[in-house]
Amino acid sequence: MRLAVASLILLLAGCGGQDRESALPAPEATEVALVAPRTTIAPPPGCSTAVQPFVPTEITITGVDVPVMALGRDENNVPGVPPLGAKFDVAWDAPGVQPGSSRGNVLLNTHTWPDGSALGNRFLDQLQQGDRFVLRNGEVSVCYRVTERTEVSIENPPLDRVYDEEGPAQAVLIVCSGTRTGPGQWTHRTLWFATPLD
Repeated sequence: MRLAVASLILLLAGCGGQDRESALPAPEATEVALVAPRTTIAPPPGCSTAVQPFVPTEITITGVDVPVMALGRDENNVPGVPPLGAKFDVAWDAPGVQPGSSRGNVLLNTHTWPDGSALGNRFLDQLQQGDRFVLRNGEVSVCYRVTERTEVSIENPPLDRVYDEEGPAQAVLIVCSGTRTGPGQWTHRTLWFATPLD
């Protein structure tokens, strides 16, 4: 039952966006500029400082610092996604595995928009195997290296693998991809699996 409910996150995670006519206003100039050229920032050696699990509040990824929202699950136990207007935020599955844990997957998601203007679009364009990102809360951090990027059909998602809470520690970032078939509906999900670095 848990995996059947969990499959909904792969059907919903990061699938924001509305038709252009009903889209929310453009972000203020202080928001992340999604058209900026790619800048790869490699975390320095020893950048992981966590000695115990923590709640992430920020992620540095694809050259930008982005807020992380700790979101609960809905009545069906489905992890939350950022509000539609939060095109530049990342959601962390708050009741799930925390960064710094010795086992299991830290689940993260962000929006993909059909006009290419959301953070998920930037990840689809830029985030590749071997790239690094950092989850942090103040001075506490865990650095990750992407070990795999894969696109899966919503009809056959690898649920056991994504929702693993007992396997080796890693982070999984989920965004919508493939073909948009309607508002909030996409044919695929792109998954990035990342392992912690010392």
